[in-house]
Amino acid sequence: MAPPFAKTAAVFPAVFFVSAFLGSAMAADKAPDPVVMSFYNLKNYLAMERRVNDEVVPDAPKPENEIKAVIEGLAAIRPDILGVCEIGDETHLADLQARLKAEGIDLPHTELVRDAAGWNRNLALLSRHPIVARNSRDDHTYELEGTRHAFQRGILDVKIAISSSYHLRYIGLHLKSKREVPEGDETLMRLHEARLARQHLDAILGEEPGANLIVMGDLNDHRPEAPVKTIQGGFGGKGYLTALGLADPFGFRWTHHWSFADSYSRFDYALVNEGLSKELVRDACRIHHWEDWDEASDHRPLVVTIVPEDR
Repeated sequence: MAPPFAKTAAVFPAVFFVSAFLGSAMAADKAPDPVVMSFYNLKNYLAMERRVNDEVVPDAPKPENEIKAVIEGLAAIRPDILGVCEIGDETHLADLQARLKAEGIDLPHTELVRDAAGWNRNLALLSRHPIVARNSRDDHTYELEGTRHAFQRGILDVKIAISSSYHLRYIGLHLKSKREVPEGDETLMRLHEARLARQHLDAILGEEPGANLIVMGDLNDHRPEAPVKTIQGGFGGKGYLTALGLADPFGFRWTHHWSFADSYSRFDYALVNEGLSKELVRDACRIHHWEDWDEASDHRPLVVTIVPEDR
């Protein structure tokens, strides 16, 4: 008879092999880490004329207390991909990037689309994941009552490599505000911009019908109005974009507060195509709210979380 330890010695390799196999299988089946996206209108994170200590300063930065409140809100969200509007030039983008990094949120990959109207209220994106294609446009124009106008804030369009097997197409928008201007009817201007944005989206989906696509932005209008519906596309069509019904912890859906009129509106949207909708972690999609939200901006940020795995 073989000594007792002989059987034990023969079993160990088998146990090790089975354990290693199960460990590899579990690693292979492990879902990828969720990706948190946010969009935020920063309310003039730029140099502009402001009243400081009862004096008018022509190129004053956003006040430090407002920036502190912005960073506080974003630090709680901890986005992997952050789209913003109403940010200044590269120096302001770098400032935001550095402040977030100091909070442990490293977003090294960026895109900036300059405001064609010259107001320096730009669109930007910061990402933890690399940008592998850039298709932003700042040169779209349209004709209104015989006058050619620029699509003021343009279209931010990047492809982000979440992994080697999963790419995300991110579109950032900031349509014409509701502020009346002498150049034309603000409602029609916003609608023309929405039509140009939809043409851009149709081109993307025509080239990449299986794209994982999200549109995040300040559309400056209510959901039933023509600009929002135009960007969404024909209901039931292959290129239709669903507007996520985001809410804050109290169940409210407004994203913008106009203090002068004490009016609360939903102006900021996250729209997704069919290719991305199945990857949403719906319980983790929301409007972020915190105590000092109104010190940071007149908008509240959107939060959308996905599991980056085609389903």
